[in-house]
Amino acid sequence: MFAHSFKTMLAGAILFAGAAQAQTIVVGGKNFTEQQILTSMTSQLLEANGFSTDNRGGMGSAVVRQAMENGQIDVYWEYTGTSLITYNGIEEQMDAEQTYNTVKELDAEKGIVWLNPSEANNTYALAMRREQAEELGISTLSEMAERINTENDLTLASNAEWYARADGFGPLQQTYGFSLGRAQVRRMDSGLVYEALRNGNVEVGLVFATDGRIPAFDFVTLEDDLGFFPAYALAPNIRAEILEAHPEIGDLLNELSARLDDETMARLNARVDVERVAIEQVAADFLAEEGLM
Repeated sequence: MFAHSFKTMLAGAILFAGAAQAQTIVVGGKNFTEQQILTSMTSQLLEANGFSTDNRGGMGSAVVRQAMENGQIDVYWEYTGTSLITYNGIEEQMDAEQTYNTVKELDAEKGIVWLNPSEANNTYALAMRREQAEELGISTLSEMAERINTENDLTLASNAEWYARADGFGPLQQTYGFSLGRAQVRRMDSGLVYEALRNGNVEVGLVFATDGRIPAFDFVTLEDDLGFFPAYALAPNIRAEILEAHPEIGDLLNELSARLDDETMARLNARVDVERVAIEQVAADFLAEEGLM
């Protein structure tokens, strides 16, 4: 009698667990390489742990955020600075920890939970060719500014948007106390900045900190020693309703987040953008290397 009851209870527990895992988790993502890798990694990680997923990558930033607020997607990776400035309209300068804590609190009111932030920070940065940076003894933006003020022999490539932004080139000059003439700033599409820097057409270029071309082209990003650029720490976002129903998803994504930093994301991005390896393969290889599946 007892054995029969125990078997019945066990079968019921298994059935319940199976039903919980049977819920399809909708994984969203934005439409550039880094986000596509993260979307694939998230889907593969969840599937390896018994969840079915619906991958809806390739969205625009505003679209994916709206989809989460509307309950159309359950999880995706976001940048703290994007939420702070773009979604919550706060332009006050904050450090990385303040930025994370602020968006965590504000987005909780919208049913969005910020899980643990990674060490990856896909913010703007200024980069130089490593060989030239070492030759000139420049490793920080303050040292770059000093070189400009004393020798005035550097040119800079930037996209047109950042050059004109209220938090872009002009305020950077004010913060670091240097001045480049218009002829010393070359405005071009973001992708062309990397080529101009690589080919020696300019000495300094505006880049994104986790872009795979930085290690591939042997660039070095200059340390933002006065903390001018906003923090864009990368972290998983999940709907509170989903996290409450499946707290194990939070554990899985926090574990993945702990493995990511600027160097890692740049390497993964380079495998796709430079080496032309398929996104799904890059994601699977990383999860396997890290023992996550």
